[in-house]
Amino acid sequence: MTAFTTRPEILGTFGVVTSTHWIASSVGMSILEKGGNAFDAAVATGFVLQVLEPHLNGPGGDMPAVIYSRKKDKVEVICAQGPAPAAATIDHYKSEGLDLIPGDGLLSTVIPGAFDGWMLMLRDYGSMSVREVLEPAIYYLENGHPMLPRVSASIAGLAEFFEKEWPTSYQTWLPGGAVPQPLSNFKNPTLAATWKRIVNEAEAKRDREAGIEAARDAFYRGFVAEQIADYLKDAEVMDASGSRHKGVLTADDMANWRATIEAPTTYDYHGWTIAKTGPWGQGPVLLQSLALLKGIDIAGMDPAGTDFVHTVVEAMKLAYADREVYYGDPEFAQVPTETLLSDAYNDERRRLISSHASMELRPGLVPGFDNQRDLTLSMLGSMQGTGAVYEPTMSHLTEKRGDTVHIDVIDREGNMVSVTPSGGWLQSSPIVPGLGFCLNSRAQMFWLQPGLPTSLEPGKRPRTTLTPSLALYEGRPTLAFGTPGGDQQDQWQLSFFLRYAHFGLNLQEAIDMPLFHTSHFPGSFYPRTRQPGNVMIETSIGQGVLDELRGRGHDVTPADPWTVGRLTAARRDADGLLRAAATPRLMQAYAVGR
Repeated sequence: MTAFTTRPEILGTFGVVTSTHWIASSVGMSILEKGGNAFDAAVATGFVLQVLEPHLNGPGGDMPAVIYSRKKDKVEVICAQGPAPAAATIDHYKSEGLDLIPGDGLLSTVIPGAFDGWMLMLRDYGSMSVREVLEPAIYYLENGHPMLPRVSASIAGLAEFFEKEWPTSYQTWLPGGAVPQPLSNFKNPTLAATWKRIVNEAEAKRDREAGIEAARDAFYRGFVAEQIADYLKDAEVMDASGSRHKGVLTADDMANWRATIEAPTTYDYHGWTIAKTGPWGQGPVLLQSLALLKGIDIAGMDPAGTDFVHTVVEAMKLAYADREVYYGDPEFAQVPTETLLSDAYNDERRRLISSHASMELRPGLVPGFDNQRDLTLSMLGSMQGTGAVYEPTMSHLTEKRGDTVHIDVIDREGNMVSVTPSGGWLQSSPIVPGLGFCLNSRAQMFWLQPGLPTSLEPGKRPRTTLTPSLALYEGRPTLAFGTPGGDQQDQWQLSFFLRYAHFGLNLQEAIDMPLFHTSHFPGSFYPRTRQPGNVMIETSIGQGVLDELRGRGHDVTPADPWTVGRLTAARRDADGLLRAAATPRLMQAYAVGR
């Protein structure tokens, strides 16, 4: 008898789309039905998610993707993580009275990368026009969409602040001065007009690719960049520091930047090859965790048992400690990725995993990096606290922080997309007048302490938490998966992948299993605190497991069932059968396919 799941694992041969909102998944499927490929579908889905989940992502945000192109027969990464502006120096931010970059406002802004990343995907891998991929988003902006209760709650919590400090956001999100009611029909005609103008500029060109280039120019070197620059010239707004600050982003910053395509970072694990971003994102922590766990009999454990949870948590503590010391933009810092993923390094680190929970932050020793390690640990010594911010959209945390969305698409040709758009959420910064969207707050992930891989520098990418995944099985591109969730993205993905790879579960069964994560290491979001030894875990794991984890020294925070994580996944079998699944948590994500 098939085990009960909250939803069926979707099966088909034509195409599958899974995302964090049911409308977006349906839009992606409609693109496949119209003859588009997986890349066209992902782009259209991404723009619609900006409309449906504006508290989680927006046009001014960022977007990394791990993709497989059947035509190129290659797994690649699209990096649409914008870097720090030219004037974003530690000295300038210190002169503004800051020791940490605030989590909102104008000083937290980097170059918005998402639009260029989507256009790069469309140009180099897609087949459709700018109009075809933007039309669904324009439709929902003009005709309305059901306001998610969480969006309504976010706006309600910020209404007074918006009215007093960010009046352009007040006008956009509280039309007529009233908080939009949950599930009411909400519109954003200003953003619709922005996209329609970009479509018109694209269609003034003769062919598809020229039109896409015209759209990129309109955003980064045309009217969008001009209106952003005009606004930032005089705007001085309140942020989480408690003071008002001006931004440093300029039209020149935007004009001189492009999204890029690069090779993934990969690791081989029990027949699988998992592809992630480079160390400018946190993606390699999943690979490091697998390298530690490869020498342990995970398959011999109960996937919902104490040994499994304890062992996975302790491995993640070690991997994330290394993230703090060694990760950063490799164009600015030397990152010892090869060492961090090596057998010798992980054989030594694995010995630190005992039967008792560690309370220490224990990064590894990499020759030649001693000073960097000491400097990081010295700085982090003052960051311990009880208010760690890891995944801002879960019900037990504040509604006033933004987060992320995720999309997986596989078409009948075998093209695959795993993409995690984020940033530019409605809580990030004020709406730019005349555009209908705001800028991002990704710069909060830089440190204002010099000498670290993640120290603020002009042109450097912040160490983003955005971390989509694509896995090959015995060399064949097979699985696309991911989740929103800040620092917890790779934690939830790790549990999902281990359960899927070792225990014969289908995608939905693996997603439905009780989830957990640790906030043992410093958070990437302002105010950058940590909770040593803490593990949050869904109580559906069973009281016995919770008690045993406490007995092993973990500081256990119980979470209600179905409240942790927002995983989605899609798979292509060797015979062409397609599969997809989405989490029931938050009752929003959906998988579709046929």
